[in-house]
Amino acid sequence: MEYFVEKGSVVREIWGKGDTILFIFAGASAEFALNKAVDWLYFTGKLPADPLGRLFSTVTYARNIVFSKKEAACKAIDKITSIHSSVERNRGSLIPDWAYRDVLFMLIHYSIASFELLERKLTLKEKEEVFDVFHRFGKQMNLQGLPENFNEWLVMRNNHLNKHLEKSIYTIDLYKQYKKHLGRIRYKLLLEAQILVVPQEVNKLLKLGKFSLLRSVLILYKFFRKIKIDWFLKSMILPDKYKSEIKALDAFPKNL
Repeated sequence: MEYFVEKGSVVREIWGKGDTILFIFAGASAEFALNKAVDWLYFTGKLPADPLGRLFSTVTYARNIVFSKKEAACKAIDKITSIHSSVERNRGSLIPDWAYRDVLFMLIHYSIASFELLERKLTLKEKEEVFDVFHRFGKQMNLQGLPENFNEWLVMRNNHLNKHLEKSIYTIDLYKQYKKHLGRIRYKLLLEAQILVVPQEVNKLLKLGKFSLLRSVLILYKFFRKIKIDWFLKSMILPDKYKSEIKALDAFPKNL
């Protein structure tokens, strides 16, 4: 039986833990807000109405593909392409290829950054595994101009960060929505989490700061995780609306 990501891959380990996915979500929420193509996400009205739900659904969808059989994963990716094509027809213009690439690049970066923050440093081979999964994702979507290897991705990623990000009215509005939906304390935690995983270019535009108060808290969290009570901390920082969804992410498939 062939899976989109074979058992034993570090990508399954990364996407099989809810805490890692939370940091992927935190980083993506920052970079999404700065992307010059974020107006596309405003077109349907779904993003400003429920920014956390919209971003969380994107991350969850990617996670489900990671653990799917190859045929099912390809069908799910084709569905994503179909949905985007429908939005393009309704708007009467095309989403630029670089915007699609940016999303894939985000998933690669935050997969690596989040896992290294919470677990350990990845080897070059493991990073190449992460790249390969999302490269195949992009190929299935028929995206043009994808990098062919991890080193090419590093160069393109840097160029994208310098060319495709800006602090706009959409950025300001999205952060207002984050604060509205999270509340003051949880919003502050989101910002602290973003400091730990976002690239320097993102941090500079958002003025997040250099030091995160969460860094010391992570030491306590890792201890709680060892004695199997890490959910206690998660339950304190997550909105009730998303607790069951995040808890489900920890129920990753056996025999990774």
